Amino acid sequence: MNVEVRGVVKTFEGRTALAIEELQIPTGQVFGLVGSNGAGKTTFLRLLLDLILPDTGAVMIDGENVRESNAWKSATGSFLDESFLIDFLTADEFLQFLGRVYQIPNNDLERLLLPYQPFYPDELFGATQKFLRELSRGNAKKIGLIGAMFFGPRLLILDEPFATLDPRSQIKLKQLISDLTRKFGTTAIVSSHDLLHVSEICDRIAVLEKGRIVRDFPRTPETLSELRRYFEMDQPDSTETYVRD
Repeated sequence: MNVEVRGVVKTFEGRTALAIEELQIPTGQVFGLVGSNGAGKTTFLRLLLDLILPDTGAVMIDGENVRESNAWKSATGSFLDESFLIDFLTADEFLQFLGRVYQIPNNDLERLLLPYQPFYPDELFGATQKFLRELSRGNAKKIGLIGAMFFGPRLLILDEPFATLDPRSQIKLKQLISDLTRKFGTTAIVSSHDLLHVSEICDRIAVLEKGRIVRDFPRTPETLSELRRYFEMDQPDSTETYVRD
């Protein structure tokens, strides 16, 4: 799915949280978004998902304004935080609920979840007993991430997906995201503070500062060192935008 942002501005109590004049994310691209705390990353993702309204501008998915169309929702998977979970359900119950939301037949659910079992080895799917509120933060997050991915979304939106996960799970998650892009042509938008993981998995990376994109470049062998140099130096004026072809 193609994502396009046109002249989006979002303010909170008179403070500009986001101001993106133009941004295009083509189908099948893994797009990384990095920035300091309060840079506007989560605001951006919530605007993409139509969870909050922009003051001006529009977010377009496959040429349709997210405010005026529901077609994109059935093909979009997302996990931003724990509020996306239903904590009084078990993992099985939660995933079965999502299966009904995405109109997946029950007999297909087991097959679709099978590749995700190694990512959540603590309980077998089909026999989970713990409520989500009883799981560790990392395990609860894994269920939320699985819920965003298992049905093969055409658009995947994740906020800080690697945080709180153990190293083995971080590696597995990168493999799962890559598999979605390879098998389904999924467009993935990943916000993260982890420069290493972002530079390994993303085709393109943008840096957000004070609500504005100040860097936007494709991944190269030098990407990680470039990002580290950027965050080590004093930050530039956020009104200046740098784009490398």
